[in-house]
Amino acid sequence: MPLLHKTSGRNFPVLLLLSLLLPLQSAMSQQPLRNVLFIAADDLNCSLGCLGDPLAITPALDRLAAGGVCFANAYNQIPLCNPSRASVMTGMRPDRIGVYDLDRHFRDQVPNAVTLSQQFRSRGFYTARTGKIYHYNVPAAIGTDGHDDPPSWDERFNPRGRDVAEEHLITNAEPHRKISAALSWLAADGTDEEQTDGMIATQAIELMRTHRDQPFFIAAGFFRPHTPYVAPRRYFDLYDREQLRLPFAPDDDRDDIPVAAFAHNCPVPHYGLPEETLLDALQAYYASVSFVDAQVGRLLQALDELGLAENTLVVFWSDHGYHLGEHNGVWQKRTLFEQGARAPLLIRAPGTAGRGVLCRQVVEFVDIYPTVVDCMGWEIPEAVDGRSLLPLLQDPLQEWNGLAVTQILRPADDRLAAQVMGCSIRSDRYRFTEWAEGAAGIELYDHHSDPQEFRNLAVNPSPQMQQVMHQLRAELRRRASGEIPKVPVNPPRL
Repeated sequence: MPLLHKTSGRNFPVLLLLSLLLPLQSAMSQQPLRNVLFIAADDLNCSLGCLGDPLAITPALDRLAAGGVCFANAYNQIPLCNPSRASVMTGMRPDRIGVYDLDRHFRDQVPNAVTLSQQFRSRGFYTARTGKIYHYNVPAAIGTDGHDDPPSWDERFNPRGRDVAEEHLITNAEPHRKISAALSWLAADGTDEEQTDGMIATQAIELMRTHRDQPFFIAAGFFRPHTPYVAPRRYFDLYDREQLRLPFAPDDDRDDIPVAAFAHNCPVPHYGLPEETLLDALQAYYASVSFVDAQVGRLLQALDELGLAENTLVVFWSDHGYHLGEHNGVWQKRTLFEQGARAPLLIRAPGTAGRGVLCRQVVEFVDIYPTVVDCMGWEIPEAVDGRSLLPLLQDPLQEWNGLAVTQILRPADDRLAAQVMGCSIRSDRYRFTEWAEGAAGIELYDHHSDPQEFRNLAVNPSPQMQQVMHQLRAELRRRASGEIPKVPVNPPRL
């Protein structure tokens, strides 16, 4: 049987509706691309209206999707902040840059790497960052340069808002954990502009205004919805707490899943917390998503007001996916399930023909770097691992046959006798995952019949599924190693 299948081209209704509301414009822009607005969110999963979430109130990102291409099946390379961000900015997979934990810098392994923003800086563009693009310890490092890469920027800005000053007001559902790792939240008083993310939007707008007459690459990195989930109170009020529910899963969902598949930072389902507390956290997460959406809206409005919208490439991404209780109690990140591997990717490229069409093809975050370079009309460096998505920006419905690889390194703990590398590959139909190259477990899920990954077909597989696994294993091992890396790692920071 064929392993890869061409996907449906049906657009998501909200995109079609919003695209009809946009001003009429020609298929091709009259102005060449001159600038890049590069927007990142932290720990944002696919809880967006444009990605089909019925609860999410995200009008700005829905508008961005309607004016560009929303990639419905985009996958990060590693569901952990530092390595994912380093991979995006270098265009290289984790095995090449040697980054698997929250401490190591990619230049320790590839000192001469030319980052995405360096491509622009070397060509005379003004390059600046405000907020979190490379890794920060959140919230402890807010207001600092974090784990930044100085050669990537002409200027760096590190706002520090009211959310940091009011950490003593934050509710921590797990007091034995720091608020950075616990389910923690605050419905804050005051305005958006007093919060760190509001200040980041304000700074990015000022940079665009100041440098509007020269080519620029401006990166705005928002800290939410990373824990603690902090947003002004009015965003909490958008979500009726009484209408929220935890994700469904069969009672026996975990019975056929390897132990290694569950992250070490969430060893107990739902952290052992009561449902009422979990629903409070769920409301706070969605509030933080809407807060970030509002800041993106401010950036998009500024592009319009400054007359920059039609010559500026806009890229929006999150570093990885995020769990909100799936599989009977998984929260946060560090998993190779669909909810951990899949994350938002929206690109608005003026002059491309596919604007307003939902793209269901499987793409990877290492594709972001070559796509941006290709959109500018430059030669794609041989060093990058991804491929340009410009053809999909022109025609999101074309055949693509994409495959996406995501991996994660587990530390030894009371569940695992030694470190275990997990590697997963996603085709348009299947997800296949190996832990320690299969020695610590195998998973196979058919997304045509089981999109929530409830049934592990690698347990007593049929001959047909054995053939599927054989094909996917070969593709996976060409792209990622299941061996324990030889580079230094800090187990407490995995």
